Amino acid sequence: MITIADTDLVVHPLCLGSNIFGSNANEAESHAVMDAYFNLGGNFIDTADMYNQWVEGHIGGESETIIGSWMKARNNRQSMVIATKVSKMDTRPGLSAKNIFAACEESLNRLQTDYIDLYYSHEDDASVSLEETLGAYSQLIAEGKVRYIAASNFTPARLRESIKFSNDNNLPAYVAVQELYNLVDRTTYEGEMQQVVAELGISNLPFYGIARGFLTGKYRPGITEVDSKRAAGAREYANDKNYAVLAAMDVIAKEHNASLAAIALAWLRSNPTVSAPIASARTVGQLEEIIQVVELSPDEVQTLTSIS
Repeated sequence: MITIADTDLVVHPLCLGSNIFGSNANEAESHAVMDAYFNLGGNFIDTADMYNQWVEGHIGGESETIIGSWMKARNNRQSMVIATKVSKMDTRPGLSAKNIFAACEESLNRLQTDYIDLYYSHEDDASVSLEETLGAYSQLIAEGKVRYIAASNFTPARLRESIKFSNDNNLPAYVAVQELYNLVDRTTYEGEMQQVVAELGISNLPFYGIARGFLTGKYRPGITEVDSKRAAGAREYANDKNYAVLAAMDVIAKEHNASLAAIALAWLRSNPTVSAPIASARTVGQLEEIIQVVELSPDEVQTLTSIS
């Protein structure tokens, strides 16, 4: 277990993503995945109010609802660390105080809980003052409805500005970011955002940790059919350079008797600015691939870093 910097949140090194709960995975399948995760020591689930409004006939909130029904049925809320997000739901856009308060209540209802452990600003909203947004979070924390706040899809400059404003005005500050980062997609995070995260002493909980499934190794040259609803997204990474990354991962995975997904997530954890990477699973078999925690040697980390 690890502790997220600047918090007392003690979490499993794999944060279970839930954007597919209610879409690629139905309620029963989602509950089975969460059962397996919990039984293997997992306690950290990431969701958002807007998951999964992109599915025809959905309005958002479906993932939260499924997580809420699971926690109620298992009576395990106190054992879980739940992260959700506000600002990108079609019917609850932005970071005004009014919207944050309303969205938070709706998320609490769907999750069937009275508090959120980690509440993200899912994207920045420059139309609202930092005073209003952070003041709203301060009120929710004072009321016990939110424990900590974090940011996703912010620019490095805006993240720095937001945290400075919090510190200067005695308001709660973002304790983490959630940014796209994986072994074959490094440019978004490495550079200025990573530098700011390190300077501020917070951490990144990266999403797409296994590159939409590409880093599981199921997508190889000449393989055309893969049993995954995410196949199209994974194939965006299909090129010679990334196939070379898979080949290097094959060797390391064999050394550790581990899945390729576990190696990809271990590489992320080797970065001192990363805490718990996020990955999702549609089936229990997929969950078992991503939950294995491996520690890579410095040489193995360097090999993967150089090739990618």
